[in-house]
Amino acid sequence: MGIGEGKGEGPGIFITFEGGDGAGKTTHLNFLANALRQQGCEVVCLREPGGTSIGEDLRAVVLDENNSAMADETELLIYEAARAQLVREVIIPALQQDKVVLCDRFYDSTIAYQAYGRGLPIQAVKMANNFACQGVHPCRTIMLTTGDEDDSVLEGLQRATKHGEADRLEQAGIAFHANVRRGFREIAEANPERIRVVSSAVPKPQTARAVFREIADIFEWGDVDERFGREFFDSIELVNTDAKAVVDQGSNPARAE
Repeated sequence: MGIGEGKGEGPGIFITFEGGDGAGKTTHLNFLANALRQQGCEVVCLREPGGTSIGEDLRAVVLDENNSAMADETELLIYEAARAQLVREVIIPALQQDKVVLCDRFYDSTIAYQAYGRGLPIQAVKMANNFACQGVHPCRTIMLTTGDEDDSVLEGLQRATKHGEADRLEQAGIAFHANVRRGFREIAEANPERIRVVSSAVPKPQTARAVFREIADIFEWGDVDERFGREFFDSIELVNTDAKAVVDQGSNPARAE
């Protein structure tokens, strides 16, 4: 069993949020983090790439729209370098301290974007993931989906860029992001025990309730409506949960996806 997979049996709990651009990962990660803190958990919120000073510098390079000449292999290695630093510097220590770590993207995104999207050999991408992760694996992954049509891909990109200009990955085009969406779908189908697919194409309270139901077993919550009250999920509409500053960024705060 890898570090972070213990589901309460070992030190720490590691949960990741995956999905295409604009799927609502940051919103629902932050809403869950607030609920866990109310339940007495120590929670660390992270994003990839980033979460450390080195990782944020690497993020700036890999997402810079001016770096259009970047080779696909270079892109992969930058993501893995940022991940290796995050795992070693933040994730492993947090899990060893019995904290809950919530991460906006992890290795599933690398397979979806660099293997399915860029066309790099999937086995090479998986080997790079394994090296960077240093034995760390999430016990549960929430994969948010906005739908199955190209229109939903375009809508997601529009939502992802509403705070400013598109970064280098967001500018990769509809065909690229459609391949990424297909990758996420196939990854989820291959890992049904770990990955739980939740639609974010419905009202936020409905999505939030579904997210909580998919992790209720880890925290022994039982019926989430009884645990939190039905009105609790409606509060997601009143809280700025997609505020970029809510995601912890270690020593270098910056914009989350």
